[in-house]
Amino acid sequence: MSLQSIFGEEDVSLYKIQTHSKGADGSLPLTPEMLLDSPSGDLFGLSQNVGMGWAPSNLLGKQVLILGTQGGIRNHDGTPIALGYHTGHWEIGLLMKASAQEISRQGGVPFAGFVSDPCDGRSQGTTGMFDSLPFRNDAAIVYRRLIRSLPTRRAIIGVATCDKGLPAMMVALASMHDLPTIIVPGGVTLPPTNGEDAGKIQTIGARYANNEITLQEAADLGCRACATPGGGCQFLGTAGTSQVVAEAIGMALPHSALAPSGQSVWVEMAKQSARAALEMEKKKISTKDIITDKAIENAMVIHAAFGGSTNLLLHIPAIAHAANCKMPTVEDWTRINKKVPRLVDVLPNGPVGHTTVKVFLAGGVPEVMLHLRKLGVLHEDVLTVTGETLGSNLDWWEKSERRAMMKKQLLEADGINPDDIIMDPTKAKEKGLTSTVTFPKGNIAPEGSVIKSTSIDPSVVGEDGVYRHIGKAKVFTSEKAAIKSIKTGGIEAGDIMVVMGGGPSGTGMEETYQLTSALKHLSFGKHVSLLTDARFSGVSTGACIGHIGPEALAGGPIGKLRDGDIIEIIIDRNQLVGSVNFVGTENTRLSLEKATKVLQARDLHPELKPDPALPDDTRLWAALQSVSGGTWRGNIYDTDRIIEVLKAGVEALGTEKTLGTEKTLVQN
Repeated sequence: MSLQSIFGEEDVSLYKIQTHSKGADGSLPLTPEMLLDSPSGDLFGLSQNVGMGWAPSNLLGKQVLILGTQGGIRNHDGTPIALGYHTGHWEIGLLMKASAQEISRQGGVPFAGFVSDPCDGRSQGTTGMFDSLPFRNDAAIVYRRLIRSLPTRRAIIGVATCDKGLPAMMVALASMHDLPTIIVPGGVTLPPTNGEDAGKIQTIGARYANNEITLQEAADLGCRACATPGGGCQFLGTAGTSQVVAEAIGMALPHSALAPSGQSVWVEMAKQSARAALEMEKKKISTKDIITDKAIENAMVIHAAFGGSTNLLLHIPAIAHAANCKMPTVEDWTRINKKVPRLVDVLPNGPVGHTTVKVFLAGGVPEVMLHLRKLGVLHEDVLTVTGETLGSNLDWWEKSERRAMMKKQLLEADGINPDDIIMDPTKAKEKGLTSTVTFPKGNIAPEGSVIKSTSIDPSVVGEDGVYRHIGKAKVFTSEKAAIKSIKTGGIEAGDIMVVMGGGPSGTGMEETYQLTSALKHLSFGKHVSLLTDARFSGVSTGACIGHIGPEALAGGPIGKLRDGDIIEIIIDRNQLVGSVNFVGTENTRLSLEKATKVLQARDLHPELKPDPALPDDTRLWAALQSVSGGTWRGNIYDTDRIIEVLKAGVEALGTEKTLGTEKTLVQN
């Protein structure tokens, strides 16, 4: 490399530098009152606005801030100049543009800011996963700082999708108690006409290693999986579930979740949301009027009915905390899942596994709500961003042309009966749809754990609805070692994989979809169980138990297991109860009481340690969320609690320092 190779032969026109300009035409629409009473920042803001090209005559409209997760750089024709991290944020700018243009048409002044987001699919199995969950808290902080840094904003529109960007946006907007806020879900990508969805495609490495697909098949399928350039994945993972939850809480317009990215109905949703934001401001409806304890419970009800991602067990409590609402407990989740039937046949849960765009055409969230209102499990009196109650929204939806036309399109284009995707409770039961989540406890998980019990393969579940597995443990202290074992024949039917050290202190609570997807799509995988203190992707299925607490590096019993230990797993999918216990070794079966004592007396696994690549940023996040209540309180930052702990630490260190000084003086 040389200066010549960097600078090259420069065009002499580059040296013709302009040193002044006449500025914008016209005058600022100032009044004596503005000059006397307004902060200097408000006045200077007007100067900057015309400096960016805004017409001086249009400066005094209501200012609306549009925040988005846009990533990458697109040409005007949509082709890439610089790639984004994922398709989910690739077209977000189009929604922001449509919202901004509508604000302008209504006489407002739109502002826009961007905080892009990572891709959990792209970071699976890499050290990038160590930043995934912590990113949510960081992004929410930045969003809040951006909102507060524009003091003249009158309403906020949040445009986002995907696993961390949308939860971060919801947490941030939930914190804006006295401002009107609305979510515009970023939509979904389409599946390939012939090929595999974005969940299954992430297993091509494991399937190739086990001789279940060829190199050419892997290459061809991988090329087509993301069939359109924008939107979240085609399955109801964390991205899709987050969209559903935003609508269920009342933060997004009816039938806005899971719209196909890039299509007309998707763009129109952004314009409608802009009009709604202005109406909320006009009617003085703020976020605290929308996000209430009842709204949070509605979100949990819809999560159960859809069979949503277990990652929302981390995000819904965080949203509730930000909104100053009651944070749901394990007991609340269990209560709701026991009374709310699963009604939606969607990937990855099945039984057929329809894509998210087909769920949208079948009626999406409001269609599911129509069934649930008959069961009396929804709070219909909650206010939503339409300015109307949920009950009024559902009355409109039931008779709407939109509902009829969407269902007609699904039937004519794909030959699918909408009622086979979103079912009434009777039909859902006949089809074998079971409730969403179970929280097993036991001597391996004394604080609890979670499994999406609805996604256990029915063929390995007993006729009584109970999954039972007693098997030998194969223990791994890293996900990397575990996936290597799967690819090299180290895992076989009947094994119980134990992956420890994947909690917040070890990896930032990494997502282990690399493992769960391989088990799902390998022929023997349904006969293998997985236990971990890490978490799972929303598209994960199978007998996979995560969020095991306490985590191994906090002294949790999962960190004391060894190869060859005998583990007993029992999951009742009907009663939503379960247990996960160490019951002895290959040569010695023990009573539960004695086995628990043996496990307690053991040392932690000698190879257990935080991943050496764990960033300092994530170590700090792990410490802050730990003193705030940890995983079972949504990995939040509880500011009062953190300050309390820091104060106690400072006082303790100060006492130790004082005592040390006194001791030195006595010795002298």
